[in-house]
Amino acid sequence: MIRFSYDQVKEQPRRCQQIIQQVIGQWLGDELDQTSLSFVEKEVLRLAIRKGEALSPKEVEAYLKLSDKTVRKIFSQLVDKKILIPASGVKRIRTYRLGDQVKRPIR
Repeated sequence: MIRFSYDQVKEQPRRCQQIIQQVIGQWLGDELDQTSLSFVEKEVLRLAIRKGEALSPKEVEAYLKLSDKTVRKIFSQLVDKKILIPASGVKRIRTYRLGDQVKRPIR
């Protein structure tokens, strides 16, 4: 919990915003080094976080306008990094969900 006095918010609103942004940044990216992710991997991760439930390759294909082969490769890389884990299917994985190391945002 972050607390600010009324005077702090009134006199230094920008400083309060910066403190909140720093805390959120630490909370979301503490265990996950996002610099090791490519741009497309980050976009898939953002989509999965925003959706909040299992994500299918078809959804990513439509969202990012990529081929199915490219999307499968991206999902494979994210599974290897333990960012995504299979949510359904054993031989043929149909959907993926966020891995346990990814912290979820407050809703």
